[in-house]
Amino acid sequence: MKKDFGKFEKSVNVAFRNHLLLKQAFTHRSYINEHRDEKLEHNERLEFLGDAVLELAVTEYLFAKYPDKPEGELTSYRAALVNTNTLADVALGLGMNDFLLLSRGEAKDTGKARQYILANTYEAFVGALYLDQGYGVVKDFIARTIFPLTDDIVAQRLWRDSKSYFQEQAQEHVSITPEYRVLKEEGPDHDKQFTIGVFLGDVLAAEGDGKSKQEAEQNAASAAIQVKGWR
Repeated sequence: MKKDFGKFEKSVNVAFRNHLLLKQAFTHRSYINEHRDEKLEHNERLEFLGDAVLELAVTEYLFAKYPDKPEGELTSYRAALVNTNTLADVALGLGMNDFLLLSRGEAKDTGKARQYILANTYEAFVGALYLDQGYGVVKDFIARTIFPLTDDIVAQRLWRDSKSYFQEQAQEHVSITPEYRVLKEEGPDHDKQFTIGVFLGDVLAAEGDGKSKQEAEQNAASAAIQVKGWR
């Protein structure tokens, strides 16, 4: 079914000059393989650019908002604002899921893999908007969609390093230092996905997924904190 990207532009109050850039932002690599006749490019280069633009905008915002916070804490705030879970939730809230261009196989998968696709699409959209209209416009878009989450993340201490916190709690409650093991590694080199388990002794406490081992470990620790009720 043909996507009406004009509807998305209206919903986010953005009007692209180059609509091919907009369409590319929503084009997953898998779609290209099934629609070579459309001569489209996938969104991975835009995602690469958008990731850097997003990080700069969020860094500027946090630097100004919290003039007395140390670098380490600001880094943790930023990580919480731009991680896969946050970006996927924002993308879903913006309705990006309805405009994704995916292969038939990818379109059926609505689990963790879709979260990564949505997060990547948000970054790709940021990259496309930056190329189309410049930093000022894209920073305004990020300000509307990401910055409002900051107060809640800080108030609920969602920015904490989950691995460090889980280790403290595990040592306090069961006198065990958690161990992290790779359970699964999938995807090509440019788009790896890791599943890591966090163990207390020989017992699997929880699993986490991520685009890097570090992200997967943090997600596993966060899941384990919830499972154990150690908030």
